[in-house]
Amino acid sequence: MKRVRLFSLLSFPLLCLSIHASAQKDSIVGKIYNSKDSSALSGVTVRLPALNEDFTSDENGQFKIPANQNIAGKKLQFALVGFTNKEITLGAGDFSVYLAPLGADLNEVVVIGYGTSKKKDLTGSVTTISAKDFNKGLVATPEQLIQGKAAGVQITLNSGQPGAGSTVRIRGGASLSATNDPLYVIDGVPMTTGSIGNVANPLATINPNDIETFTVLKDANATAIYGSRASNGVILITTKKGKSGKPVYNFSSTNSLSKAAKLVDVMSGDQMRDYINEYGDDAHKALLGTANTNWQKEIYRTAFSTDNNFSVAGNIHKWLPIRFSAGYLNQSGILKRDNMQRISTALNLSPKFFDNHLSVNLNLKGSLTKSFFANQGAIAAAIQFDPTQPVYDKTNPYGGYFEWMNADGTIKSLAGRNPVSLLNMQNNTGQAVRSIGNLQLDYKVHFLPDLHVNVNAGYDITRSNGKKLIFADASEAFSTDGNSSRSRNVYDNYTLEAFLSYNKDLGKSNINAVAGYGYYTFSTKTNNYNTYEADDTTILTHPTYPLSIDQNRMLSYYARLIYTYDNKYILSGTVRRDGSSRFAPDNRYGYFPSVGLTWRAIEENFMEPAKKWLSDLKLRLSYGLTGQQDIGSSYSYQNTYYGSQSTGEYQIGDSYYSYYSPNAYNKNLKWEKSLTTNIGLDLGFLNNLITVTADYYWKNTSDLLGNIPVSVGSNFSNYLYANVGKMKNQGLELNISADVIRKRDINWTVSFNYSKYNTTISQLNNNDPSYSVTVGSIAGGTGNMIQRWAVGYTPYVFNVYQQVYDKSGKPVEGAYVDRNKDGVINSNDMYYYKSPQAKSTFGFSTNFGYKNWTLATTIRANVGNYMYDNVRSNFDNWANVNNTTTDAINNATVDLLNTNFHTPQYFSDYYVYNASFIRMDNLSLGYNFQDISKKHPDMNLTVSGTVQNVFLITHYPGLDPESNSSAGIDYNLYPRPRVYALSLNLKF
Repeated sequence: MKRVRLFSLLSFPLLCLSIHASAQKDSIVGKIYNSKDSSALSGVTVRLPALNEDFTSDENGQFKIPANQNIAGKKLQFALVGFTNKEITLGAGDFSVYLAPLGADLNEVVVIGYGTSKKKDLTGSVTTISAKDFNKGLVATPEQLIQGKAAGVQITLNSGQPGAGSTVRIRGGASLSATNDPLYVIDGVPMTTGSIGNVANPLATINPNDIETFTVLKDANATAIYGSRASNGVILITTKKGKSGKPVYNFSSTNSLSKAAKLVDVMSGDQMRDYINEYGDDAHKALLGTANTNWQKEIYRTAFSTDNNFSVAGNIHKWLPIRFSAGYLNQSGILKRDNMQRISTALNLSPKFFDNHLSVNLNLKGSLTKSFFANQGAIAAAIQFDPTQPVYDKTNPYGGYFEWMNADGTIKSLAGRNPVSLLNMQNNTGQAVRSIGNLQLDYKVHFLPDLHVNVNAGYDITRSNGKKLIFADASEAFSTDGNSSRSRNVYDNYTLEAFLSYNKDLGKSNINAVAGYGYYTFSTKTNNYNTYEADDTTILTHPTYPLSIDQNRMLSYYARLIYTYDNKYILSGTVRRDGSSRFAPDNRYGYFPSVGLTWRAIEENFMEPAKKWLSDLKLRLSYGLTGQQDIGSSYSYQNTYYGSQSTGEYQIGDSYYSYYSPNAYNKNLKWEKSLTTNIGLDLGFLNNLITVTADYYWKNTSDLLGNIPVSVGSNFSNYLYANVGKMKNQGLELNISADVIRKRDINWTVSFNYSKYNTTISQLNNNDPSYSVTVGSIAGGTGNMIQRWAVGYTPYVFNVYQQVYDKSGKPVEGAYVDRNKDGVINSNDMYYYKSPQAKSTFGFSTNFGYKNWTLATTIRANVGNYMYDNVRSNFDNWANVNNTTTDAINNATVDLLNTNFHTPQYFSDYYVYNASFIRMDNLSLGYNFQDISKKHPDMNLTVSGTVQNVFLITHYPGLDPESNSSAGIDYNLYPRPRVYALSLNLKF
């Protein structure tokens, strides 16, 4: 057997072909390999155009062509997602083919807004993450797949709740009160943003197993085509599609156990008794119990979850590629009774008609999500409740749980509630049915094939329902004999887009143009139901209106031109005009242009000597404007009224009448605008064995949309949405990827990313540069806030007193530095101290493969972010432990033994801690079993084990330095679990 291979470090192999000396009698056998590591490629579509026949490679990369066909000299085409398409001329014998991965090819096609572009021709800052790079293990929501994978993209899981959402920030966000979330576009359909009732997280309704790639658009040149919703970046989600060839079946199952990785370090029952015996009087001591109850262990559990998915992809007819998938997720939370179940389906049809001139792409995705929401009030209660008391008291009329009772047998109304009772004495359920779909038609004009006409009609609709029942004998609702309430929400989001695209080579020039129109409508309907006592007989609340509706529309026109000359110089320009019903007619339309320039210096003649080691050198420069209009209410500029509740009706004689009050409004509201400049550098070394991408950007946001306090009597509320100022944001991003080893049996890839941010408010009030806005509500006291929006500082900077310490290093209660040296300690001595925003973030991923074994891990780090520990500031004081208003004992963290504060010191900088950290998100080991069935040689089984949230290194003394890090306030935190998962994947 003779095989010819073309491998070189100077030029990446595009195709290697060898012909066997002899052919099989009844068929010609072909084998397809990955040119990067010589591994077999399965699922490759092999097309023989002359006979209009398709074949598919099996798990060994093998396919067969009947030898009785007269095929010598015919063309054979190869296609596989993630690899370059190739075409060869057939000989008479067996052969092998090597396909090049797209990730190592500068001709890789990247999805951008309303079209595609070759990677080498990009002028904007764009990052693509494909399925092979996704995080492994129990992944319930899509954004968790790419956590830590891209510079400038910070993804923070908000809590350990099943299906919990994540805070996603691209380049730190650009707004104050308007949303800082990116725009998500799934298969061309902009997704409904914000929260969805009765679901922990809107993205939890999407099955991550159906996703093929994420494309993150970061700078204005990449995002301006999306105009008014692109200030915070755009994430394009492409789902898996049908493929030509015989059907390929895939079944996967992931089963996992989760448990709390850490608990809050509170005092034990013995420690509490020692503390009360030392500092308390006889009345305090009389309240002590004899138990040693760890309330956190009483409310948490080891939780089992399972995620199962099935898919089939292939041709059901020669002209109809199809992919169908179904999934079932049952995820239990570590907080007892917490659970989410999701049933999902997806269908893709992608036929072509009229000699491939008309491409049809139909995407339908549906899910049913059912949730049992455990009472998260039990989390804070478990930290605070007296550890000397037992869980149960059979004599207690409130469910047989221990509760603080008065001598007359009534409950102590202001005392804390038993955490286990809070969990077990209420049922809170919800379900949501969501469907996202679109029909996209792309027609390549017969008489002008360079011109395409594209029409996209899509929808994103959700129907959610929920019911909450607090039992009649629950201590939580002792004054109302429990209560029963329900909710219903209807979300409708419709998209209609039509655009023309033209791509033409003109000698050394290429023109790629897009011009289009978009119409978008959004509607949210909320039913206002009565609230009843637990027996459903007595009405507690009676809403005036049965239905609330919030709706808005957008009308858009957009165009883009990309001009390429001599494969070296690329100029792109984009403009979009958006009209939003959120603004008055005079301010309704916004214009969002951008321009980008790329110089592919590697193509210059003077670079020839460097090409022995330098495979890519590209410089990018872009400048553009994007907008923001998502401020919650759709009617903030209009003079509207609301009706009174039944408890606020006005009595005239024997009759009661509702009255109407005006809402606050601002008719001068207008677009928030962000102007961004981006400088980028792309490098490739040793035939792209090593690739480097670096970006430096600065963004100036003006007409900031903020919900600010206003003078009494100046409007109809204390707060008002207004355009309040300016903010600047600058940063540096770096991505480095390396193929350390490329061999047939061994391959090792490493990637690293780094981001540095600096966000500063530059203006809040045109007339008063010292003007600031108090934000950041904390638990404890009444109306206390710990943060500020202030000129010259990062948003949400902490506003605190500087703590004084004694000689032993302990904080002195109530002693603060007189910063203005006026001899008086008051609010004038408070200062701006640190920020929740990390100064730098790091991400590291590696994947090592040896024969059938694979080992992968992802590690992330944040540096320079600070957290206010509201748990300690609220609980760690004698006034909390011996609360005279409740006549009960409360618990505190062990830090109280260090500070021994008598009263809360909410505004001490002692509670603002450095929350920098290093976290290993996952560690996965897998083995691929090949040739497991002689009858089915294409059957393949992969088994892998994964640990998630493997370890955390930090000096932050609280539960988790990352959760809720965007807000920077730690309180009532649902712990992020450590997860042990076993996964099976069967292909046949």
